Amino acid sequence: MAECHPVGFQWVMEAKARGAKIIHIDPRYTRTSALAHRHVPVRAGSDIAFLGALINYVLDNEKDFREYVLAYTNAAAILREDFRDTEDLDGLFSGFDPERRHYETDSWAYEDAGAGIKPKLDETLTHPRCVYQVVKRHFARYTPELVQDVCGVPPALFHEVAESITANSGRERTTAWVYSVGWTQHTVGVQYIRTASILQALLGNIGRPGGGILALRGHASIQGSTDIPTLFNLLPGYLPMPAAHRHPDLDSFVAAAEGRAGFWGNTRSYVVSLLKAYWGAHAQAGNDFRFDHLPRVTGDHGTYTTVMNQISGECKGYFLVGENPAIGSANGKLQRLGLANLDWLVVRDLQMIESATFWRNGPEIESGELRTEEIGTEVFFLPAAAHTEKDGCFTNTQRLLQWHHKAVEPPGDARSDLWFYYHLGRIIREKLAGGHDPRDLPIKELTWNYPTEGAIAEPSAESVLAEINGSGPDGPLSAYTELADDGSTACGCWIYCGVHAGGHNHAANRRPGSAQSWVAPGWAWAWPANRRILYNRASADPDGKPWSERKRCVWWDADRGEWTGEDVPDFEPGKPPDYRPPEGARAQEALSGIDPFIMQSDGKAWLFAPAGLVDGPLPAHYEPFESPVDNPLYRAQVNPARQTYEHPANRYNDERYPFVFTTYRLTEHHTAGGMSRTLPVLSELQPEFFCEVSPELAAERGLEHGGWATIVSARAAIEARVLVTSRVKPLRVRGKTVHQIGIPYHWGRNGLSTGDSANDLLSVVLDPNVHIQEAKAATCDIRPGRRVHG
Repeated sequence: MAECHPVGFQWVMEAKARGAKIIHIDPRYTRTSALAHRHVPVRAGSDIAFLGALINYVLDNEKDFREYVLAYTNAAAILREDFRDTEDLDGLFSGFDPERRHYETDSWAYEDAGAGIKPKLDETLTHPRCVYQVVKRHFARYTPELVQDVCGVPPALFHEVAESITANSGRERTTAWVYSVGWTQHTVGVQYIRTASILQALLGNIGRPGGGILALRGHASIQGSTDIPTLFNLLPGYLPMPAAHRHPDLDSFVAAAEGRAGFWGNTRSYVVSLLKAYWGAHAQAGNDFRFDHLPRVTGDHGTYTTVMNQISGECKGYFLVGENPAIGSANGKLQRLGLANLDWLVVRDLQMIESATFWRNGPEIESGELRTEEIGTEVFFLPAAAHTEKDGCFTNTQRLLQWHHKAVEPPGDARSDLWFYYHLGRIIREKLAGGHDPRDLPIKELTWNYPTEGAIAEPSAESVLAEINGSGPDGPLSAYTELADDGSTACGCWIYCGVHAGGHNHAANRRPGSAQSWVAPGWAWAWPANRRILYNRASADPDGKPWSERKRCVWWDADRGEWTGEDVPDFEPGKPPDYRPPEGARAQEALSGIDPFIMQSDGKAWLFAPAGLVDGPLPAHYEPFESPVDNPLYRAQVNPARQTYEHPANRYNDERYPFVFTTYRLTEHHTAGGMSRTLPVLSELQPEFFCEVSPELAAERGLEHGGWATIVSARAAIEARVLVTSRVKPLRVRGKTVHQIGIPYHWGRNGLSTGDSANDLLSVVLDPNVHIQEAKAATCDIRPGRRVHG
């Protein structure tokens, strides 16, 4: 966090100054480690074993926050008789189809209930099929000895971590976990975060000040780009994309997406309001609010499937906006082969990045695998405006929408993304205006009337924010609870509703911290409803009283008959703790006054996930797809539901690649390097591509500090300067020494500081839930000297 998120890390240092203990768990000793109280070196790809052992420690020693667990988690829910765990099936859950590498998840449900129905409960937590007992059995083999064997962490160090987090959790204290791509970029990345959430729920650290699980995003608005998504399978506000053949109309779509209980029970209002924002007066009840205008998904349309479609010739054109996949995505060669097989490519960026020049100076041109004169891709490079050169909004890791005002005009022909898409849409609509083809209607009927200003006709960014916020008969909406399903409201993203309440841009609020409470509601605006801590009803006990005065957040005021507190309550203001839903209640009214997790169908934190995941209702330790050791827990070596791609340029490693490598970022460079390797000062600070190796590995392979090394995988051979350092320690794992190599991934062939790309080493193998690549744990070989050139 100090290395990659230094501005946010100042608050960790503030916490440390106030007495907080900081523990850094990472394969490498970094700037964060240097400022932490304890660094725990761990083998890349083994975190579920470590976290699972912490869960086992909590349960085995009865250190869970029992009142919280009973009231606010699904620990008491009883599972179906036909559910089988990995402990029963040697690494598989019930319902697995080995031919399709796919789980049928029916057996994961609660007994006699679907995922949206209140389950049978055993509040003594003794029933052998209650979630508490199932979780306890599942993690029983995750012991300190296993952690030493799998992760390379000695039992004494593990016990120190376990004691620290449990001593700092409960009524009076809370512990927070912070993660970034080191947890997400694995074939079990979603389950990494699930394991942490189970641990935090057991300890009562969710929905309370100082607790939670904080995801550090890699850019200023990565959170925003999933809220109003660049993801193929989501609509704004995490609504699912309709599926071809399964959702022929609005009713079938809502029936599949809408939960009976919780705020997802209002899905129709969210969807209809979105359709009204898209198609305005054209969206009416009589035409299903133009639901047919929405695209449909037919399967996996993720970035890596798209690359395979480029190579096969199915995808012929591509827009690259703020992305540099030629060096920034896993298996750069696969990316470049795809780009080289397009008819046309549009690149919008601040610099002439490698994805725009692959045809001229890519590695495959040097090696002769591709020839410039044989590449038919027509590349259009359009200069983009930087964030300082345009108005707009960032949504950060705290769900905080922060407005930025244009400081300077963009140079030359550089234009904002908003300008580009607005005028592209305007021109397309003009070209379609005189036609009568029904397939053109979704574009012709779009609301596309944003005000523009200046010589270049720059659209108003605030008008877009106002459209996202939404409006009704009386003007701008103030909260998502005002959305209706009858077409009377329009809203571009239901979770953002309220950011422009009263016609005021609340994302631009800048009240100083000294002038407000510690929650800081006057600084920018957090979705939803300017709420700073999600599920904060859990900060109070079932009677509505704070678990702890020193950790109070919201509470029930019986005299006033409403929830009040430091933060905006994450609950209907007038719902008392003793409210119990009547028969047939739905949406939020189907949740009782003691159900704080209002987006869940049962209002509880899920220790066991009866729905929503494709690779298991509980996390299990599987080895990375490429690993030098076996899995001691199960016969299933790797995630059974992993997503792989068979292609000659995407070969997978075998035992000839004995070392682990992990990729990472540097403070001085930014992601694929297009924004930093072109700057003299940053290029001076980190002038050359390098790899980190331990003194022991250097001695074993004859590597010299400051010299050259060639790093090899089945996909590529790259060269890097050698940094011999004790910051990357060899670990004793499964009875043998496992060496780890650290490789920053910022380099490419353009700019002032150039070098090979670390991501060329990676294969494409994905987490099946979110289709993210395994980039933080893979294998390689390393040899002294430079790679072959030419």
